[in-house]
Order: sequence, then structure tokens, then C-alpha cells
Amino acid sequence: MHPGSPQKTRSVFHNVDWLTIFLYLCLVLIGWINIYAAVYDADHQSILDLSRNYGKQLLWILSSFVIIAVILLLDSKFFSTFAFGFYGLTILLLILVLLIGTSVGGNQAWIAIGDFRLQPSEFAKVATALALARFLSGNNIRMQDMNTRFLSFLIIGIPVGLILLQKDAGSALIFSAFILVLYREGLSSFVLIIGVVLTTLFILALVIEPVYLALFLLAGGGLLIYRLRKRRKLITMLSLGLVISLAFIFATNYLFYEVLQPHQRSRIEVLLKDDIDLRGVGYNLNQSKIAIGSGRLLGKGFLKGTQTKYNFVPEQSTDFIFCTIGEEWGFLGSTLVIGLYVALLLRIVHVAERQRAAFTRIYGYGVASIIFVHLIINVGMTIGLVPVIGIPLPLLSYGGSSLWGFTILLFILVKLDANRMGAIR
Repeated sequence: MHPGSPQKTRSVFHNVDWLTIFLYLCLVLIGWINIYAAVYDADHQSILDLSRNYGKQLLWILSSFVIIAVILLLDSKFFSTFAFGFYGLTILLLILVLLIGTSVGGNQAWIAIGDFRLQPSEFAKVATALALARFLSGNNIRMQDMNTRFLSFLIIGIPVGLILLQKDAGSALIFSAFILVLYREGLSSFVLIIGVVLTTLFILALVIEPVYLALFLLAGGGLLIYRLRKRRKLITMLSLGLVISLAFIFATNYLFYEVLQPHQRSRIEVLLKDDIDLRGVGYNLNQSKIAIGSGRLLGKGFLKGTQTKYNFVPEQSTDFIFCTIGEEWGFLGSTLVIGLYVALLLRIVHVAERQRAAFTRIYGYGVASIIFVHLIINVGMTIGLVPVIGIPLPLLSYGGSSLWGFTILLFILVKLDANRMGAIR
């Protein structure tokens, strides 16, 4: 049959989830328009000017469409068959970055190819999602087994360790999203509770004297143990948890001042202290909040954002693209964008839950978790709820590696979903 026949075209796009594709296109288009607004130059007014970031982003968008076409043309079994191969390849790329990588913003996380810089950590998220889905969908794999939990955390931990060696803690943090995938597949909620408790204790120990915090825990823990004195097993667990919590509290200062880098400490201090130099370490966050707040309900209008136009907010087209949306589109525009993300996340979860194949379901939750964590961290850091770290806003921020990574991540799921009726495992 001729390759261009209607039957062949139908076979490529048959049964794809058009709602997911529509939401993807909306976010990509909004991103392109706001990149134009963020770096607008009166001397380069054409949005097609390839010498500017918005012109380059158009090339990344067009090349993403080529990537989409390739993914949809491949057999859906290709991704599960070569999942571990993709994972191994990205691990090699992450090692290669440590050997020949280019440093950008203090992070040695890029491989320079001419004028183009490739960030392997963006693709490591895709590969880890595939590898984890392939492993957990295997025969006789149960999350209750110690070996399964160990190997799952090992699959996640190897790229995290290599990315941390690149001094890119922000990208490494994204891999915590896979905990949500493991939780969906049967990981005890106790692990999530431990994570929340330790994070809370870490923050409290930075704003309250450790001795006072320890006394409060001892008093509360002692009272609880007394009330449960007849339940020995529970008392033993509480006592162990109390000892670990106390040790963690007194280790917080060491972790904060000896383990974290100076720039990482300053970003946390910006959130926790009021007397931060707004012209120094607090500058980015302060300007970000000013930009978003100045947009009010309806925004200042397209290309009329003063904070944006005069470059008060650093990295406006990348990590802080949400500031441009907040200033020029206002509260309603920001709500619309977040609403599109929520709709995409809900759709991905719906797609994952309707699968017959465990591989696709697990991979789908990996896609949703990665996008969710990116969204929470990026928006959170622009409004002062999360420390400022180099995390792009999915599909909106400027950058080829980021756009390609999220495009591949999402459209592998679209392809797998299109073949769901023929998939069994």
C-alpha cells in the first residue's frame, strides 16, 4: 500500500487521545507567545526572528512535531522492549557529562554540540520512567517485597546520584516524583509519612532552637507513649521514631551548613527569614513576586509588563516564565494556565487508569508525577513557597532539551494508549 494513502495515515493517528494532544498544543503555544513577551525587543519585532529566543523556540517546537511523528510511527512494543536500553544509554550520557560537560550557571549538566547544548538529565526522566515501568510490570513483582523496593529505589537513585555530581540539585529533586508512582503500585504510605515528617522537622529546626524543639517533641512523645502504655508494639515504634527525630533535629545544623552549598542555603534562608537583602540573595524572589502581584486581576496586557520589559526578573523566558504570565495576563490568565496543567494531569491519570497493560499504567503515572512535581516547584518558587531552583515550567519554558524531553515523555504515553486494546500486560 502506498505510504501516503488514507489507510496508512489513519493507522498512525488512529485511536490517539486527541484531548491530550490539544492540551499539549495549547501549553506549547502559550509558552511560545510568553517567551516572545519575556524577551521582546523593539529592534527584533518578528516572532519568527531566529536570532532571538522566541525564534529558536519555534525551531524546537517544529522539531518536536517531527519527534511526535517518529514516536507515533514506531510500534508501541518498541518502548517496553528497549526500556532498559534507553535507561542504560542515558546513564552513559550522564557519565559523559561529568567528563566533557559544559558548565552553565554553576551546573556541569550540559553537552555542547556546536551552538546547541543538550541536557541529558531531561531525557533521564523519560528513561527512568520507562525502566521503572518495565521492572514493576514484570512477572512476580510485588511492592511488598524488599528486593522489589530496593531495585526500584536503585533504578531511581543511579541517575539522581549522577545528576547530583553535576551540582544540579534541582533536576535531581524532580526524581522524587517517582515515589508517587511506587505509592500507586503498593508502596506503604509510611514512607510518604516519614518524608513529610523529616521535611517538617528540617524546616522547624531552622526557625526554632533545636533544644526547644526537642523538648517539645519529648513532652508530646512522652504523653503519647503514656496514653498507649498497654500497646507495647506501638510504644516501641513510637520510641524508635522519637529517637530518630531527635537525632535528625540536632543533625539539621550540620546538614544545612556543611552538606548544602552556599547558594542552596541562601535560597532556603530567603523563604525562612524576613531580614534578607532584597538587592542580594532575595532579589530574584522579590522581583518575581512584584511582577506577579502587579498583574492583579486581568494583567497589564500583552507586551506591557514593565517588570518583564525592563528585565527586572532574571531568567524570564526559562525558570521564571510564570512571572510574565502573571504580570501580563493577571490572576485570570495565571489561573487559566494552571487550569490547563490540571486538565492535562487529570487526563494523564485517566489515560493511565484505563490501561490493560501494567507497563503503560505505571509509565502513565510516571508522566503525571514528573509534570506535577515540575509544576508545583516552578510555580511555588515564583510566588515564594519553594526555594528558587533551576526547574523549567513544562512545555512553557524556553529550551530545546526541556521541550523535547517533555514531548517524548508525553507522546510515548499517547502511543502506548493508542494501542491499549491490543496490550495485555
